[in-house]
Amino acid sequence: MCKECGCASVGKNTRLQFTVNGYTNENAKEMEKNLLGLAGVLFVHIHAHDGATTVDYNPEKTKLTDIINLFNKSGLEAAL
Repeated sequence: MCKECGCASVGKNTRLQFTVNGYTNENAKEMEKNLLGLAGVLFVHIHAHDGATTVDYNPEKTKLTDIINLFNKSGLEAAL
């Protein structure tokens, strides 16, 4: 993580842990890639078999609505 982009700011990152309905092995890998492509998303971990999803992000760089919109566009239901 770097100081230049602000992702190393201590105490400013947010961790979301939630369940997503509709994962397959393929779309879980694609969603992980898409989430990591958002500015400020630092970590993504997805369990396709049960929908458990963890996302660490900097809310100054990425809005929660941006994350939710990615799931909606993919036809997945995130239970936040």
